[in-house]
Amino acid sequence: MRNKILQVLLLLNLMPVTCVLSQENYKNKDVKNEYHNKDFYDVKIYSDKELKFKKNPKNIILLIGDGMGVSQVFSGITANKGKLHLQNMKAIGFSKTQSASNYITDSAAGGTALSCGKKTYNGAIGVDSDKKSIESILEIAERNNKATGLVSTSAITHATPASFIAHQPDRGMYEEIAADFLETEIDVFIGGGKTFFTNRKDGQDLCKKLKENGYEMFDKLEDAESVRDGKLGVLTAPEHNGKFSERGDMLQKATAKALEILSKDKDGFFLMVEGSQIDWGGHQNNTSFVVGEMLDFDKMIGQVLEFAVKDRETLVIVTADHETGGIAIMDSDMSTGFVKAKFTTGGHTGVMVPVFAFGPGAEEFMGIYENTAIFDKMLKLYRFKK
Repeated sequence: MRNKILQVLLLLNLMPVTCVLSQENYKNKDVKNEYHNKDFYDVKIYSDKELKFKKNPKNIILLIGDGMGVSQVFSGITANKGKLHLQNMKAIGFSKTQSASNYITDSAAGGTALSCGKKTYNGAIGVDSDKKSIESILEIAERNNKATGLVSTSAITHATPASFIAHQPDRGMYEEIAADFLETEIDVFIGGGKTFFTNRKDGQDLCKKLKENGYEMFDKLEDAESVRDGKLGVLTAPEHNGKFSERGDMLQKATAKALEILSKDKDGFFLMVEGSQIDWGGHQNNTSFVVGEMLDFDKMIGQVLEFAVKDRETLVIVTADHETGGIAIMDSDMSTGFVKAKFTTGGHTGVMVPVFAFGPGAEEFMGIYENTAIFDKMLKLYRFKK
């Protein structure tokens, strides 16, 4: 009997650890050096006559390609025979990604620099180096009566989306991060991670509490098709969503749904969308994974740019929290969409990452600057005060 009790206790102790570790299993290497595209898509290049924007943005859409450096971008250009929607974005700069604790940042510190405008230690979610909470651009937008949203192909509790809505000393505190969603007035959030809302150590069902707070909650994006306004949460997977070849056009549909709801707010909105798994392909040293995720991310960029052109009051920013994999593009072929690459690491690197901007205020993002400056520039263009 005593042995059985010990076995049960051991199993209970291992369960949270197993859950946390499974959130990081995308870092397991699966080395593949080649990708041959068979799914080319058309790219609309806008003429100067079509680009008539107002002076200041009412809306800001921040698109984060996690782990996306220049090589990842060029792999996508090569794979789609020389064109990406991203190439419409003529205001281009570079962001220095170092964290307060490390030359090479992680996604938590990188995300917090973008969301809160402060350098912090690796692993920090929305807190400074002293572990004090810092208000994010999403929370400031809420305070100024704007609608807000988050979309991610990872768990919505993962480091990058978490840094816009949560304040925790460690990125691995997924259940605590999920609980922070109840402390905000976010209008739309779509991503994986349902486990951390419902199958919790404290026994709480946060989805039930969110419903009590006025949210319509769903497990599948298609079940939310009829929702046109109000507060919406869609937790699309127990943990992370599948890779690009498994989840289909989830990223495009989720972004379209977020824009449909948020754009109804007369005061404007802030939306962050993360293409999470460009990073995962880099960790795995898997060229086909990187390129497939880059192309999926760019298809979403295309629909966001189309919205911005029609709206005329929307600033679109595309950047990364860091580069992953140290990718070098080798002897590839742009005429056939063939990409060959080599990797220098299975982790992140310390190189600058590109920043692309489009719409009112886009010129502010040219040059070389710290990643925290992206927050400062958004704040300035919104004409908000800290």
